[in-house]
Amino acid sequence: MADDLLLELKKLIINTLKLEEIGPGDIEDDAPLFGDGLGLDSIDALELVVALEKTYNVFIPDSEVGKKVFRSVNALTNFVKTHRA
Repeated sequence: MADDLLLELKKLIINTLKLEEIGPGDIEDDAPLFGDGLGLDSIDALELVVALEKTYNVFIPDSEVGKKVFRSVNALTNFVKTHRA
């Protein structure tokens, strides 16, 4: 189940941010999503927050929570599992 959600979230990241040059297998589960890892920026974060709210009905209240949630795909998966309605 968690593996399914992990794959879903990787696909959501790719589709939301139009990352056509990579596939789900190219995103490491524990790699940082911002900076050295996937190299996302604050605009990407906003787009992902909106997509997560629409898709999973989860709310990221502030940037401090966002930093923890977007640390890696594993962190994002755990957040969605814990908080979705």
